[in-house]
Amino acid sequence: MVEDRLLIWRFKSGSRDALRRIYEKYRHDLLKLAVALTNDVSAAEDVVQDVFALFAQSAARIRVTGNLRSYLMTCVANRIRNRQRDRQRHESPGIDDPDSVASDLARPEQWAILSEELELLSDALAEIPYEQREVVTLYMQGDMTFRQIAKLQNASVNTVQGRHRYGMSRLQSLLNGKI
Repeated sequence: MVEDRLLIWRFKSGSRDALRRIYEKYRHDLLKLAVALTNDVSAAEDVVQDVFALFAQSAARIRVTGNLRSYLMTCVANRIRNRQRDRQRHESPGIDDPDSVASDLARPEQWAILSEELELLSDALAEIPYEQREVVTLYMQGDMTFRQIAKLQNASVNTVQGRHRYGMSRLQSLLNGKI
């Protein structure tokens, strides 16, 4: 936490090394979150790159009052939500979204990043509704509280807890006996 505040201060003062250190410190966590939310390694890498590019451009405007990791996790979740919203706007009616279907084929990039068990979990996460997936992922990987997630999703804490409960129940039924 103290290191993060020092890094932010150095970054706002123009230090490229501070930005590089922030990137190195959090990129793996952000990539894991993005892969879990998108179920696509390439898209996840794009999202993390976009978040850091925007972060780098906004040095003067950044006001991180809490945890830097949570701030960046929130940025990743928001970026993915915006991309999905944009994709839905430009989508033709009657055409299924290929990203919403869990792939049975293992991509080589995923094997490099994820173990076999994480592959199963990733596929199962892709089968639950996005709101539930986001809550489960932010709660487990993002170490965010239900209150923080509720604020992010603009929903009540009870709604977020319900999404978590239903998402975990659905994951349990999908993964029953596989892990």
